[in-house]
Amino acid sequence: MVRVKICGITNLDDALAAVEYGADALGFVFTPSPRQVTAEVVREIVEKLPPFICKVGVFVNSDLALVKETMSLCNLDLAQLHGDEGPEYCAALFPKVIKVFNSNSMPLRTELIRYKVTAYMLDIDKGTAFNESEQKKLWQLAHRLGDHGPVILAGGLTSENVAQAIKIARPYAVDVSSGVEAEPGKKDPDKMRAFLTAAKGLEAGQHVYT
Repeated sequence: MVRVKICGITNLDDALAAVEYGADALGFVFTPSPRQVTAEVVREIVEKLPPFICKVGVFVNSDLALVKETMSLCNLDLAQLHGDEGPEYCAALFPKVIKVFNSNSMPLRTELIRYKVTAYMLDIDKGTAFNESEQKKLWQLAHRLGDHGPVILAGGLTSENVAQAIKIARPYAVDVSSGVEAEPGKKDPDKMRAFLTAAKGLEAGQHVYT
């Protein structure tokens, strides 16, 4: 069964609801964004989570020492890197690191294998137009990337398309943020429940136990 990460968590209620509906991991954004949170807020949320939930910090070109300090302070399990962080930067965080690429930043295989990471994430390129055709190309790229290690698929996923995305990409996990929101930084319980149901292949109304 594919794992599911709910990203952009900003408050305890959303975090606990995501866990109740079956999320395997929660993401906290530490870079400028409508979903940005402070280390103090994340630490308070993490302290109230049940066991076996993976806690992920999202960073973009942050100082390496600051990333390590934040992860320690908040008791985070993984750093998810969305910037220009290179192989040496990732190696300094291994095994607690996920490196994010998009279809335009994906390195050649000879360069890719230099990244010592726990998993790769494939996301949309925020700087380009993104349509359904391009999204399916991203899913196919994610499938090919799976030959090199665990892949987390992100980018425009919703309860309506996640099952198809999983079928094509065959990822280790999927990641969703805006696709389960009522507004930026605030999750919609019904959307989260529907997404988890679709991603994990359950019949509507069936509960997910974690």
